[in-house]
Amino acid sequence: MPLLRPDEEISDREAFVAFLRELHDDFIRRGDEWENPTLDRFLEALAAWVKASPGWYGNFHQELPARGDWTFLARALAAATVYE
Repeated sequence: MPLLRPDEEISDREAFVAFLRELHDDFIRRGDEWENPTLDRFLEALAAWVKASPGWYGNFHQELPARGDWTFLARALAAATVYE
């Protein structure tokens, strides 16, 4: 079962935190099964998916959210490199 179904939405910060914890738990349990189990491969795949995301949304007859908070996500990823 995917961690986030195509029809599922993250509605607030708490739900996003819960999703991130679920993602982390999934990596702990079965990270060796992930296609991208190292940080370098994970970040490369993340960049590739974000670039291709309009097509992914189109495959599910949805539109890429026009007002996604890209700055927040970038800050969160950058902060994780130094946050204790």
